[in-house]
Amino acid sequence: MLTRVFKSGNSLAVRIPKEMAIVEASQDVEIEKVGDTLVLRPVVKRKLTGLAEAFAAFPPGFMAEGREFHEQKERDWSGSGESAAVHQDSPDYKSAGKK
Repeated sequence: MLTRVFKSGNSLAVRIPKEMAIVEASQDVEIEKVGDTLVLRPVVKRKLTGLAEAFAAFPPGFMAEGREFHEQKERDWSGSGESAAVHQDSPDYKSAGKK
């Protein structure tokens, strides 16, 4: 089935024929580019039903003493390959973690 891409404001838009509709009008969809293909998926809102039962499955003393604290250690990125070098050479690399 063919359709046409058109300009809508500063964006591109496409009409989805009624026969191909997977969502209601104005429902949110997620769009992803996979190679030269665009994939649309309806956004499914998750409900919290069953959450109380999931928490009830933990034993009464679970995390009663809190979490263990671990000191953050400096990492050695020297063997990380070419992608690390590309990021390290970017102007924002050294200032990214400092604010």
